[in-house]
Amino acid sequence: MPEPRRICCSIVIVTGMSGGGKTQACRYMEDLGYFCVDNLPPVFIPKFAELCAHVGGHVSKVVLVVDTRSREFFDTFLHVLEDMDRNDEPYEMLFMDASDAAIIRRYKETRRRHPMAPSSRISEGVAKERERLEKVRSKATYIIDTSELQKVELRDKIVRIFGNAETEQMVINVLSFGFKFGMPLDADMVLDVRFLPNPFYVESMRHKSGAVPEVAEYIQEKPVTREFLQRLDPLMEFLAPQYVREGKEQLVIAVGCTGGMHRSVFIAKHIFDLLKAKGHAVRLEHRDLMKNDVREHVREEC
Repeated sequence: MPEPRRICCSIVIVTGMSGGGKTQACRYMEDLGYFCVDNLPPVFIPKFAELCAHVGGHVSKVVLVVDTRSREFFDTFLHVLEDMDRNDEPYEMLFMDASDAAIIRRYKETRRRHPMAPSSRISEGVAKERERLEKVRSKATYIIDTSELQKVELRDKIVRIFGNAETEQMVINVLSFGFKFGMPLDADMVLDVRFLPNPFYVESMRHKSGAVPEVAEYIQEKPVTREFLQRLDPLMEFLAPQYVREGKEQLVIAVGCTGGMHRSVFIAKHIFDLLKAKGHAVRLEHRDLMKNDVREHVREEC
């Protein structure tokens, strides 16, 4: 008897009621690194799993969305699942559900037709679909009822089920830039530090970046810098956990000076060190540093 075929990637089949939140769940799973295929006819699930096995580690996490939109193809869904169980092919199934009232309300708000009742009442389509999905629902690994869930609550559930320590941690990107090169479009927070003393006007420092100890000391020793940092540090320590609690996945803190070479580099590095010491996942980037005439720069750990 041949050995059962082993799938070397994590396969999650997402199904459930139309209007139950499958689309939103898939978006959150994409953010967790899953490769998502929407509206896949069930008969293709084994072939797709086999394809994933052949490409090795390039596609290690896959979401396959299967629902009643596949019409007649959907009738094979249970048979495909039973074959996979019989062949010991691993998969997990997430069933997205909601109350009839919630689904009807969502369809009326979006003014879309229900796939099971394109020319009749939405309630009839919901009833038909629920009956058709009854046996599929019984095979689900996880069931999420979104009737009363806010988007952030759904995201938290998805992350708890399918995430890991790395994906659960918000990434903070600290970015230095120069205003003369334009503001970063993706910044969540912008700090303008052009009020700090500018080493550009000191000849010996003009071509050295804000990461060079001599330049950093020059900026830091000024009273206005010391007072600014005394106010900035508690603010950063307060804000970061608030964004984590809000469910934000990435936070971009942009620090700008005129050219993005001295003051913004120094302050960005200071924020990076502070947040890293607090245990946050932090990345540091100096966007415009090398657009200047830089002749000395200290390479930093990012």
